[in-house]
Amino acid sequence: MLNPADPPQDTDSRATTYTTLAAGPDYRHELEVKRSRFITVLRRTGTEDEARDLVAGLRREFHDARHHCSAFVIGPDRTVQRSSDDGEPAGTAGTPMLEALLKRETAPGVTDLSDVSAVVVRYFGGVLLGAGGLVRAYSESVSASLERAPLVRRSRRRICSTAVPHAAAGRLENELRAAGMVMAHTTYQDRHTVLRVAVSDDADAIAAASDRILQLTAGSATLTPGGTEWVDEPLG
Repeated sequence: MLNPADPPQDTDSRATTYTTLAAGPDYRHELEVKRSRFITVLRRTGTEDEARDLVAGLRREFHDARHHCSAFVIGPDRTVQRSSDDGEPAGTAGTPMLEALLKRETAPGVTDLSDVSAVVVRYFGGVLLGAGGLVRAYSESVSASLERAPLVRRSRRRICSTAVPHAAAGRLENELRAAGMVMAHTTYQDRHTVLRVAVSDDADAIAAASDRILQLTAGSATLTPGGTEWVDEPLG
């Protein structure tokens, strides 16, 4: 489905698909290691400002925690990658968290997770974990959260439109959905309803969709390609 509230994405990226968190509230998961609490919060973030807002908000919420370590990956091509140890020994928190995001397999052999921020809030339990223990704890905290969090495939789609009489619009939309097409926003004009479909951004897919419209309308409607948008689709 389309998520028009999401921030604009780079439609000129090399990637045409990637995986991200499903739209909705933050996902939270807690892990305890030798009496230390590791509270992981995952949020879908499309900009660095949104990622930093998550950290700032959790600092206020968990103001008495010793550490608020973070990592985020942003962009279809994963061009923005940042992490912070927030007072933990260098390389023991932010880096393993970032690695957990980057190496998360979303399909066999596929590592394309992006537009995701992870913050791990740590309450120290009185037992020192050592560098190796910290790396394992922060990495496992993010990995375990990602295993449970809802993910979606985000695909770049060409938005194509067709204008049809109001009386025929409902039937045609149902037939297009039944044919497996992803519908975008619909607009209603004085004499026509403009249906929009989100087609894979390649010439063959657009041609096939155009042919389908011609068949379903007995040649009375044509499909006009427009710009591109990123569309959320079920994973798998």
